[in-house]
Amino acid sequence: MKSVVIKKKDLIYNIEQIKKYANMDKKDDSGNPVKIIAVVKANGYGLDLVKYTKFLIDQGINFFAVSTIEEAIKLREAGIKEEILMLSSISIRSQVKKLIQNNIIITIGSTHAMEIANEIGKEMNKKIRAHIKIDTGFGRYGFCYNKREEMIEAIKLADNIKIEGTFSHFSVSFYNDKYTKEQFKRFIDCIEVMKLNGLKMGLLHICNSNAFIKFPNMHLNAVRIGSAFLGRVTASGLSLKKIGYLKSEVTEIKILPKNFNIGYSNIYKTKKETKIAIIPCGYADAVNMGIKKDAFRMIDKIRYLKEDLKKLFTKQKLTLKIDGKESQILGRIAMCNVIADITGKEIKEGQEAIFDIYPGYIDSSIRREYINE
Repeated sequence: MKSVVIKKKDLIYNIEQIKKYANMDKKDDSGNPVKIIAVVKANGYGLDLVKYTKFLIDQGINFFAVSTIEEAIKLREAGIKEEILMLSSISIRSQVKKLIQNNIIITIGSTHAMEIANEIGKEMNKKIRAHIKIDTGFGRYGFCYNKREEMIEAIKLADNIKIEGTFSHFSVSFYNDKYTKEQFKRFIDCIEVMKLNGLKMGLLHICNSNAFIKFPNMHLNAVRIGSAFLGRVTASGLSLKKIGYLKSEVTEIKILPKNFNIGYSNIYKTKKETKIAIIPCGYADAVNMGIKKDAFRMIDKIRYLKEDLKKLFTKQKLTLKIDGKESQILGRIAMCNVIADITGKEIKEGQEAIFDIYPGYIDSSIRREYINE
């Protein structure tokens, strides 16, 4: 049986490290502790949306963010009463109303979205809780940073909206410091203009996990943490542990003769008599699955090409652990199977096989198991 295993002790360790780092100066510019907003989108980054959120609550986290209505409603149906922010701006009336009815803080990123929410507020005779999204160069949700007059006018006319926060989103904080700093400046400049026009913009947040670690001066009033909790960030500067892996088992063992092909395309042939283990996991379970590169800029594609060529000439090996022992994966990874070289090892059917895989890539139908390690 397959399962995604989450080591609770390591997850708690990451949470505590992040809390300390968020408040290393103890206070934000307003004299309040920096708020941690836990992003639990994409099935809680693969850790199970409800289980993961409840675990974070037990560790003192009380503010969450999601990307879809389904995620928000699922948390409410699970009995979670803590603050939930819907990160995506929506202009579809029925969906906005459903969020409001479930006490979800909505995001408003356009004049039309503001008008819809304001109308619903009038109908329900209540102030609609919202965060304003400013697009500082991501090209997705949000008022464009250089259309401040439009933003000011929309906010001033929305008498049934209670603005509790304002945020933006970095697009390349994992490697482009210059552009990240430019986005931050655009955001701060917008906020200053709003203030000069008598508008209170509430909780300010822009940092995702990478920016949170790399740019502590950008923490503002709050930070949004997702992949950092899992210990899977590209920024250095904070000691974190990888907390999840895919667990399976050896289902069959056999001996293959010399010069015997393994896997699709016949790209691997045994050099000698080889003892193999078959494990029922493959690329359908995210084994050796990476980010697709088709939409990257040419410079990014060149960077990835250089990395791929380096791997080709250094004959980098893919491995997994069986019964705690490292074994090389042979041949192409299939959709549902992996072949491992266990020559010279005392390994039996049923023994545990472990893959170091990003949990967010693994199908939500596979069981999530929290263990005391």
